[in-house]
Amino acid sequence: MNSIESIVDEIKAYDGPPLRFMEICGTHTYSILKYGIGDILPPNISLVSGPGCPVCVTPAGFVDYAAQLSLRKNSVLCTFGDMVRVPGHTTSLAKARASGGAVQIMYAPMDVIGWAENAPGMTFYIAAVGFETTLPIYALLLKEITVRKLRNIRFLTAMKALLPALYWICEKEPRMSGFIGPGHVSTIIGTAAYEPLRRKYGVPLAVAGFGFEHILAAIYDLMTQCRLGTHAVKNLYPNAVSHEGNAQANALIAEYFIKKPSLWRGLGQLDASGYFLAPSYEGFDAGDWMENTAAPEPSGCLCGSVIIGRASPPECALFGSACTPQEPVGPCMVSGEGACGIWYRSGAAKKEHL
Repeated sequence: MNSIESIVDEIKAYDGPPLRFMEICGTHTYSILKYGIGDILPPNISLVSGPGCPVCVTPAGFVDYAAQLSLRKNSVLCTFGDMVRVPGHTTSLAKARASGGAVQIMYAPMDVIGWAENAPGMTFYIAAVGFETTLPIYALLLKEITVRKLRNIRFLTAMKALLPALYWICEKEPRMSGFIGPGHVSTIIGTAAYEPLRRKYGVPLAVAGFGFEHILAAIYDLMTQCRLGTHAVKNLYPNAVSHEGNAQANALIAEYFIKKPSLWRGLGQLDASGYFLAPSYEGFDAGDWMENTAAPEPSGCLCGSVIIGRASPPECALFGSACTPQEPVGPCMVSGEGACGIWYRSGAAKKEHL
């Protein structure tokens, strides 16, 4: 087995054709900047961020619809904290709350059960955003709601399936040489889920953990595969990720959710890319937010391009000036997994790599 030092030396010595790797997960973006991995790479290997931040890929129309729900009489909009300051087309949950809307931060979706039981006259709307990692939690919540016969909880669903976004990127961004596979999502879907992608597009993928050595190993593996002309799916995170994925979690997802077309910021509408409540649970649905998406994105905002790897955060003219974590223009500056916020907090605007 190669040592970290030898891997670093081989990466630095790479002198082949230009390679462009996408890290899909926002936690990988954070680790790459935290550990200064971009400083190790030669000029002909570059890293770009991908659509792995669920808040970032959620269209502005969802935010506007959620804000409207918070302003309804006897209604409470329940959300994770990173959604509160995400701007919609016309408002945000923070602005709705300042205007009298009821916005409740949940630290875990199960929090809503106690709130709903203690206030039966109120309707609690859950802003359900996330990828496959989050879906089993919402499935268990639905199961518990059904057991307790609670009728005052509704789901506003913008949950996403990750793989359709990767297919879109392979179609639209043929310059992508390989993917650093997301560790968290892969614990649910397994590495087998990526096999059709790599067969169709001939692109290698290495699932990685989040430490310095994990990400270096993934870059080294992808570099080596590109040099050899192979395109395998490699599991470099075997202590958490299996080939077949989490069977129990996937069974829960299949019972409570179905896939339908869904809208993504930066990618548009993708077939079978959204998870929506299964027919047996449609009575818990909060309505169709996708009818609320006609307005254009904010002028000058490059979040849509950052999400798909066409731009790095500092390439946006608004980055760090008109758009900051305190006064965000786009969601990539707000979420903890958003590339712009990660770059801003790390001071990476001063760096030229990535």
